[in-house]
Amino acid sequence: MATMNVSLPDPMKTWVEAQLSDGKFSNTSDYVRHLIRKDQERTTAIEILRQAIIEGENSGEPEPFDFNEFKLRMREKYVAK
Repeated sequence: MATMNVSLPDPMKTWVEAQLSDGKFSNTSDYVRHLIRKDQERTTAIEILRQAIIEGENSGEPEPFDFNEFKLRMREKYVAK
């Protein structure tokens, strides 16, 4: 595993240390790895949404949406089983 040194202002250092106090993270490295994983997940989710928006924009002219009919289809599909 690689090592990386990070400089933080005092308020941020205090914040990180406070996050360790409840025992959820055993050390600063665990907390930083957790933050990086969360950022990776967020970045992936945003990219999926961007792609869905592009796909929607490229799918043609919009069509009317009947919310009540949609709810009925979802009930039939998931609740009626």
